[in-house]
Amino acid sequence: MRTKGTSGSLRLLAAAAVGVVLLGGCGTGATTRTAQTPPPASPARDSPPPGSAVPGTPRDLVTGLSVPWAIAFLPDKNALVTERDTAHLLRVTPDGKRADLGRIPGVDASGEGGLLGVAVSPSFDRDHLVYLYLTSSTDNRLVRLTLDGDRLGAPQPLLTGVPKGENHNGGRIAFGPDGMIYISTGETYHRELAQDRNSLGGKILRVTPEGRPAPGNPFGSPVWTWGHRNVEGLAWDDAGRMYATEFGQDRFDEINLIQKGQNYGWPDVEGFGKDPRFTNPLLTWPVSEASPSGLAYAKGSLWAGALRGTRLWQIPLKNGKVSTPIAYFNGTYGRLRAVVRSPDGDLWVTTSNKDGRGTPRDGDDRIIVIPLH
Repeated sequence: MRTKGTSGSLRLLAAAAVGVVLLGGCGTGATTRTAQTPPPASPARDSPPPGSAVPGTPRDLVTGLSVPWAIAFLPDKNALVTERDTAHLLRVTPDGKRADLGRIPGVDASGEGGLLGVAVSPSFDRDHLVYLYLTSSTDNRLVRLTLDGDRLGAPQPLLTGVPKGENHNGGRIAFGPDGMIYISTGETYHRELAQDRNSLGGKILRVTPEGRPAPGNPFGSPVWTWGHRNVEGLAWDDAGRMYATEFGQDRFDEINLIQKGQNYGWPDVEGFGKDPRFTNPLLTWPVSEASPSGLAYAKGSLWAGALRGTRLWQIPLKNGKVSTPIAYFNGTYGRLRAVVRSPDGDLWVTTSNKDGRGTPRDGDDRIIVIPLH
């Protein structure tokens, strides 16, 4: 099933303004948070631009999960999957077999917090290291542990003190092309944290595999970018450009091109604006159509899972510029959380219908495999 976007509701930055250097956002004050409408989008398409990938027929890989939040692939093509509320780490094979590797100690799951992001060391064959982002009793934190067969080692804290809350904990982690770990954090409904460079909340962080501020960071701290409300999706294209999904409040969800040291405006701006202090998004949606979480790059497009929007969004890219998004599977699977590209080039997508905001269906939650043609 495929539904097309609506040109009247999608807000796209005109192609001439999209790229490595973005227009600024507007500062209207934390109490008003208005966004200026950018130039009109081109008409919505029924299909991607020529040469772009098209999703094939989805299939259920695994069913009966409990809020599967993140997926990361091991060198043998098996995947590690986190369950937010149970704090269990699972291993799932490409043919759908699963093994419970155990509950991660120290997780204090409540609200949107729990066992969230997972990343596999680029040198896993040698060091057997797995990285996790979790909510503890006092904070959100980055930990790492060893995985030897089915045996998990004790978690070692690497970065602590990230603010925690019932909502807006961020949680996505990923190794970038530079070998550093990128961490998305939320402002936990304390909006002022996003504009406080001394806070780790409302940021994208960049740290070494040992959890220290990475060389070249703009402020000598773990902070890479700031002014974020709640980021749950990170991805890089083939040229190494970094993108992130971001939850808006009442009006506009965003996809941003992430650049070193930039301020993305929250809470002073939601969506597009004109204040040069802030970096504009690549595109926005009404929150009813998106609430975007997981993000992947595959075959020339970004792919974003929509929670409230209950659909998979394809955003075709060319040289860092976006064209009109296309919506697939609208309402077919409910809330979509993680979206990752498998080693075989398919998309693995998780549902999040048991997260307290969805309506569970028979077999939920599940991992869906979507081939790309």
